[in-house]
Amino acid sequence: MRVMVIVKASPESEAGQMPSMELIEAMGKYNEELVNAGIMQGGDGLKPSSAGVRVRFSGKERTVIDGPFAETKELIAGYWLWQVKSMDEAIEWVKRCPNPMVSDSDIEIRPFFEPADFGEAFTPELQEQEKHLRQQIDAQTR
Repeated sequence: MRVMVIVKASPESEAGQMPSMELIEAMGKYNEELVNAGIMQGGDGLKPSSAGVRVRFSGKERTVIDGPFAETKELIAGYWLWQVKSMDEAIEWVKRCPNPMVSDSDIEIRPFFEPADFGEAFTPELQEQEKHLRQQIDAQTR
């Protein structure tokens, strides 16, 4: 099961406050454990929303909205991509994570859609197209 582990933003992360040396070291060790366990497939921290934009879709219209964005609790400060056996395993790994923020913080775990989730709509032709795209992505990231 593939999951995205989402580190929610905090007032400190949105203010651009960088983590302490101790937190950087602790996260490095934690990430190393994830890699050695075959769990971590990727992940990064994100700059504050002031450095980002949103593109709003309304029919055929597209509107670009510059950050920062108001609702800190709705923002993402970082993420991991994990391959785990179950949601329970993902939860256990998150519980071992160093607190990523100075203040109270949340980490959200969201499973990716799997091909079986799409049922008959995911035809053999579409499955082959998806497989080909993933192979191209894998080749580009090596």
